[in-house]
Amino acid sequence: MALAFVFPGQGSQSIGMLSQLAEQDPSVLQTFEEASEVLGYDLWRLIQDGPVEELNATERTQPAMLAAGVAVWRVWRERGGPAPTVMSGHSLGEFTALVCADALDFTEAVDLVRFRGQIMQEAVPAGEGAMAAVLGLENDQIREICSEAAMGQVLEPVNFNAPGQIVIAGNAAAVERALSLCKEKGAKRAIPLPVSVPAHSALMRPAASRLEERLEQVQVRAPLVPEIYTVDVKTHGSPAAIRRALVQQLYSPVLWVDTVRAMVDRQVNTIVECGPGKVLTGLNRRIERRKEIDVFAAFDIETIEAAITSSWERLDAAR
Repeated sequence: MALAFVFPGQGSQSIGMLSQLAEQDPSVLQTFEEASEVLGYDLWRLIQDGPVEELNATERTQPAMLAAGVAVWRVWRERGGPAPTVMSGHSLGEFTALVCADALDFTEAVDLVRFRGQIMQEAVPAGEGAMAAVLGLENDQIREICSEAAMGQVLEPVNFNAPGQIVIAGNAAAVERALSLCKEKGAKRAIPLPVSVPAHSALMRPAASRLEERLEQVQVRAPLVPEIYTVDVKTHGSPAAIRRALVQQLYSPVLWVDTVRAMVDRQVNTIVECGPGKVLTGLNRRIERRKEIDVFAAFDIETIEAAITSSWERLDAAR
C-alpha cells in the first residue's frame, strides 16, 4: 500500500490562509520570506491582509499557492511524516509537487510561476476570457454544449475535477452562452468562476510558447518522487519530458479524475492534500468513495499530525 501527495492550484487561496500553522511552526514564515525576497514584495502580508483582489490576481496567486504548499510540505517532513510514493498537482500544483520532489529549486520556481501568471494574463486581456463550473452533467453533455455555444469562438471543458463536476473555459461571450445552455439541459449549478484567465484552453497557446522558452532557462532535475501529470496521466522522469508536460498543461484539460484513479491503481490507499484548504480533498472523496482509501487535508498542526499518524499506521500495517 502507498501514500500519495497532491497539491492544489488557484482557487484554494484565501485571506488569512496558514495563519494558524505559522503561529505553530517557524518554517512557514521562513518559506514565505524566501519567496518574498524573490518577488520584491511581502507575500505573507499580502495573504494575511489582502486586499483579496490583489491576492486573486493570477501573477500573485501562483507564487502564494506555491509557497503555501511548500510550507506545509516542510512542516510535514520536519515532524516525521513519511515520504510519499507518488505525487501530483492540480494545474499550478504540479510546480509545487516538482519543488517538493527536488526537481525544481524553490526560489527559481517562485519566479517561474510569477512569470507563468503574467504571461497567462497577457495572453487574454482582462474581460475577454472566462471560466465557469458546471455541476450535474456528464462529460459528453458538456462537450456537446461547448461545441454548440462556441459559435466560432474558443470554448472547451478544461477541468475534469470529479464525476459531474467540470470546468469550462474560453472566450467570455461563449462561456456566457454555455451557462444558459447548461441550465436548460438540467445542470444542478452553472456558475462563473472569479478568475482572470481562461486557463487550460486553446487561448493559452501564446502563453505556452513563452513558457516553453522560459523553461529552457530553468534547471529541472529528475524528481525524487514520481509525479503523475494531469495532461496525459503519466509519469515523466526526464527533464525534457517534464518541461513538455508543463507546457502542454497550460492549454490542455486537467484530467483530475483520471489522475486520482491512476494513483489508486498504483496501490495508493492514503491521499494527502498538502496546502491551504480542502478543495482537492472534497474532489478526491467524490472520485474515490471506497472506505479503504483515506483522504486527508493537511493545513494546520492538528490535521498534519493526524495525517502523519494515520499514514504511518497504514504503511506499518502493510509491511
